[in-house]
Amino acid sequence: MAEDIKTLDDLKDVVAEGGVEMAEAPAAVTETLVTYEPVRDELGRSYATGKRKDAVARVWIKPGSGKVTVNGREMDVYFARPVLQMILRQPFTVAGVEGQFDVMATVKGGGLSGQAGAVKHGISKALQLYDPSLRAALKAAGFLTRDSRVVERKKYGKAKARKSFQFSKR
Repeated sequence: MAEDIKTLDDLKDVVAEGGVEMAEAPAAVTETLVTYEPVRDELGRSYATGKRKDAVARVWIKPGSGKVTVNGREMDVYFARPVLQMILRQPFTVAGVEGQFDVMATVKGGGLSGQAGAVKHGISKALQLYDPSLRAALKAAGFLTRDSRVVERKKYGKAKARKSFQFSKR
């Protein structure tokens, strides 16, 4: 019987005759919709940890006037460069909630650029926890992904991570 089947039409005839048992497909495929619940503490704040290079930021957000405090100082005092201030404002502009949340952050390790990236990552995660409907915009902008790039370690026999000492032929 297997030698007689040469085309797809022949295979349809075999299935129609009942020669091959077919598994029943499920009648209705149910899609599970994932819904996230807001995560807030008793004071109405959301907390998240942000990381970038060697910097680690602990970030709390709560509804307010848009005041940003980093290590007990205002944002424009701690991050004096306008580029770093812009980095901190990015999650709010993407989510469309500028001036609606107060931020209190403590950050340790790394330099100013890494610290700004860590606070930005923490703000993004805290915003998503406070209001799960903002997750799609923040995820699409790539703010919820931890940037895992770190400085490569120095190797022995090398001047830096990859740079060699000057070669001398004689």
